[in-house]
Amino acid sequence: MYVERETSVGEPTSQERRDAEQNDRRILGNVVQCDGARATIGAYANDVDGAVTGLWTVGKMISINLGSTRTVGLVYGIGKSDRAWSNEGQNAIEVSIELIGEVRDGAEPGAKPVFDRGITAYPHIGAVAHRIRTRDLQAVYDLAGRHSIAIGTLAQDEAIAANIAIDDTLARHFAIVGTTGVGKSTAVSLLLRKSIAARPDLRILILDPHNEFAASLPEYCVRVDSKTLDLPFWMFTLEEFAEVLFRGRETEPEEIDALRDLIPAAKNLYRNPNSGAYIRRGGDALTADTPVPYRIADLLKQIDERMGMLESKTDRPTLRSLKTRIESAAADPRYRFMFNSRLIEDTIHETIGNIFRVPHHGRPVTCFEMAGMPSEVVNSVCSVLARLAFDLALWSEGKLQLLFLCEEAHRYMPADPRLGFAPTRHALSRIAKEGRKYGCYLGVVTQRPGELDPTILSQCSTFFAMRLANEQDQAIIRSAIADSSASTLAFLSSMGQREAIAFGEGVAATMRLKFEKLPSHLLPGTAKRAEAASSKSADDVDLVAIVERLRNVPKSTQQSMAFAEVVDSGRQAGDPDYRKPPAARAPSDDDFDMRYGLKPATFGLRPQND
Repeated sequence: MYVERETSVGEPTSQERRDAEQNDRRILGNVVQCDGARATIGAYANDVDGAVTGLWTVGKMISINLGSTRTVGLVYGIGKSDRAWSNEGQNAIEVSIELIGEVRDGAEPGAKPVFDRGITAYPHIGAVAHRIRTRDLQAVYDLAGRHSIAIGTLAQDEAIAANIAIDDTLARHFAIVGTTGVGKSTAVSLLLRKSIAARPDLRILILDPHNEFAASLPEYCVRVDSKTLDLPFWMFTLEEFAEVLFRGRETEPEEIDALRDLIPAAKNLYRNPNSGAYIRRGGDALTADTPVPYRIADLLKQIDERMGMLESKTDRPTLRSLKTRIESAAADPRYRFMFNSRLIEDTIHETIGNIFRVPHHGRPVTCFEMAGMPSEVVNSVCSVLARLAFDLALWSEGKLQLLFLCEEAHRYMPADPRLGFAPTRHALSRIAKEGRKYGCYLGVVTQRPGELDPTILSQCSTFFAMRLANEQDQAIIRSAIADSSASTLAFLSSMGQREAIAFGEGVAATMRLKFEKLPSHLLPGTAKRAEAASSKSADDVDLVAIVERLRNVPKSTQQSMAFAEVVDSGRQAGDPDYRKPPAARAPSDDDFDMRYGLKPATFGLRPQND
């Protein structure tokens, strides 16, 4: 970057050379054409001696002196009108620039220059273009006192830090897009580290489909996966629960209607064991979506009773099919995190506290690892978490500041409404549209912005666009940027590693930056790559362990473990000693089925208090 580095103290802007010893070559050219958004500068590619100066290159900023102001422009094209090069004399060239804004010196001597995105006076023909000053370049990206963090340096001048307004970036949602291998995950880790340092009250939930972020934030995060997750089935809404039962296939309306009637009855039976099938219709009536515990055994009991009714003769095939679905899901070892409690208890406080880090005990980040989770249940779990995140922020009245970060966001919010899971889309749309009012923020990370729901993307006010090779993806980003900075996106297909173009509410002006370099041991996925490198030999492959993971069936020694484990409320999920050893259990009758929350003495009913 050709930047003038000598300090300046309020010299008249009409004076092109700031001291007598400066080279006259600081004057690069003159304006020969201008319209409302762009201008053309006439200049020479070589000096009078024939040596090519290289002062004009694409991507550099220049300033045009207008006396009272300096118009700032970005070079996006260079060429010779005759497309011929002469080794004799100077070669005239045309430089195309995009007008970005203008810089004014402060009213008082020594005051910092002030940048304005608007242009009050356009360059006239013959106006002098010269290299931009360091102070002017700093003024272009100055955040005017907003709470900021430095995430890297400017690509044009590595001596100037690239700052973003962290509060505006979070509150108005942000998106990081880029093709595979350009450093998206590393940029996310860096941004999260800086955000935690600047906002200690911030809690972060990461949907991590590749299990890579926990190793990059070891001192800040707890890891939650299908083995440590405790998300009871009764916290699911009817639509989310149906997604689990039908394994992602089309639902049967008759079975859903039956569930809508039977689940409230099961919840009422848990609350009032002696009430029978009677359901209160008052203000505290329960619905299928109310997050109140109930037993699978009670639900199956209600199905059996309805099948036994004379007037339900025509509904028996539907009810029998529904019962089979419920029993199959409850017995599936992959769904232990939902149905693993033999004695159903109201553990909603512990569940929410563990997932959303309340209190966080110095670890405000939860990495929800989904690599080992069944694909048909991921949609439901993400829907539950997004819905709970918004509700927690809403009912905490702004006391809980939460960032919901979606890695590979196009999996949960596809552009095609026929794909994906509608409740997940609705829950994330609610965060995107209303979350900033209540302290629930959304972060979107994707390599295919063209496959992402445009409604979600339109709510992100700050973008970090890394290298994108796909034309459709580039068009999506081009439609989101301001017209005055559209030429900046010409670099999207040719940017290097860790480089990004940042634009939106979080930055003062469209900025091409290079993210800071993280230590190698903090790069996402480093631990997994190290493991893979250490076991490259085919002799080291443990086929028995792989098959056991594939079957996902617990060993016989684990089948006798109590699902309702004793949990210390002072510990958090992910801590080494979070789960205590199970208490000794008396042997049960072999003919008694312990799967659905029944105890021999109560047969699914809560014991009465004295």
